[in-house]
Amino acid sequence: MQKLGWEIKEVKKDSIAEEVGLERGDRVICVNCQEFKDILDYRYICADEGLELKACKKNGEEWVIDIEKDYDEDLGIIFESPTIGPVKRCSNRCVFCFIDQMPKGMRSSLYLKDDDYRLSFLHGNFVTLTNLSEKEIKRIKEQHLSPLYISVHTTDPGLREKMIRCKNGRNILETLNRLTASGIEMHGQVVLCPGINDGKFLDQTIKDLAGLWPSFKSVAIVPVGITRYREKENSLNIVTPGEAREIIGQIKRWQELFLKEWGTHFVFPADEFFLQAGMEIPPDSYYEDYPQTENGVGLIRLLVNNLESWKEKDLPPRVSPPLTISMVTGKLAKPYIQKVAQFFEPVEGLRVKVWVIENIFFGKDVTVSGLICGKDIIDSLCGKDLGDLLLIPDVMVKDGNDIFLDDFTREEIEDILQVKTKIIDSLLDNVQPGDLFTV
Repeated sequence: MQKLGWEIKEVKKDSIAEEVGLERGDRVICVNCQEFKDILDYRYICADEGLELKACKKNGEEWVIDIEKDYDEDLGIIFESPTIGPVKRCSNRCVFCFIDQMPKGMRSSLYLKDDDYRLSFLHGNFVTLTNLSEKEIKRIKEQHLSPLYISVHTTDPGLREKMIRCKNGRNILETLNRLTASGIEMHGQVVLCPGINDGKFLDQTIKDLAGLWPSFKSVAIVPVGITRYREKENSLNIVTPGEAREIIGQIKRWQELFLKEWGTHFVFPADEFFLQAGMEIPPDSYYEDYPQTENGVGLIRLLVNNLESWKEKDLPPRVSPPLTISMVTGKLAKPYIQKVAQFFEPVEGLRVKVWVIENIFFGKDVTVSGLICGKDIIDSLCGKDLGDLLLIPDVMVKDGNDIFLDDFTREEIEDILQVKTKIIDSLLDNVQPGDLFTV
């Protein structure tokens, strides 16, 4: 027998839901006598100030709960599925898909490929729009689900079909024009694959998307990521330092035009291009309101900003007893993590070491910190003098669980390397200097 309603995965602490007695495993049947099919319906119904919520407790009891709250105040209920109903899965087979380049045997959640416009609206997930029905396009327009985050990659119909390996994705501009006409705001991304969608194709893509401004707010250009597990017949090349410099120059020419006409750069290269090219990260003003941080655009600048906010007066003149701390990083971010270490040089008795972790798990071409696995940290640091504390950036672990991509835990790292560990904010956001050497 099918159960009514939708199961609660978690109730937020100090929320309305906790106050009225709802718990994990309970099921929400309806709100104001209205059933809901997905998260958008639920949020729309729950926006009112007065609610009557019908729930089924784990023991089978049915509760009817009257709730008074502020308009649009969240109840604090997290459902088993982020969309409540089934998540729309990706039906594409993009030649550059990172998930398709992962090894077998990892936890199942890492292989989930969503392509759901609801998650794009709610959480900023990038979607290709290849699986949208007319009914869904109508819903986006009527409910004004904005902004959306679009994986464009190229606006050339033939090339886009070839890249995402889906015929439904050919005419992306047609769909974008329809959304623009309805006042839907969008941000886009282009995964740059050398020799495929670069050069004249990149110019055309930027030009076409700029034609949708101001509804199309920004575009991020992101270098393709390649692991050692990719299909052998799927030939892709990483971006070389020389190519990175050329791409930055190509984008800069467009930025100068847009800045003059509109007062915005509009198109932004990911930090990886600057790091790969050996170029300085641009100043804070370059990133405007940081619209593309999820694509790695401006993260290094935010790190530097936070580091520059530190003052030497915040440091003790000495530490006693002497203390050695170690920091781990991927290859690309090394110069900036070394800047963090250098900040502590004036402190007598404090030594900060920076360890670059080579990515053997995914392959040596993967050089970003966020894809470092636990085993690679262990293999790189086993037998090394790590001192009293090992600092691990939070981008290496799953949110709230301290679990690495390969399922090693922080506790296992501590046991094997025989050193105390601490997870820190990778951008040093709300971090003070003393937080880093507090064991």
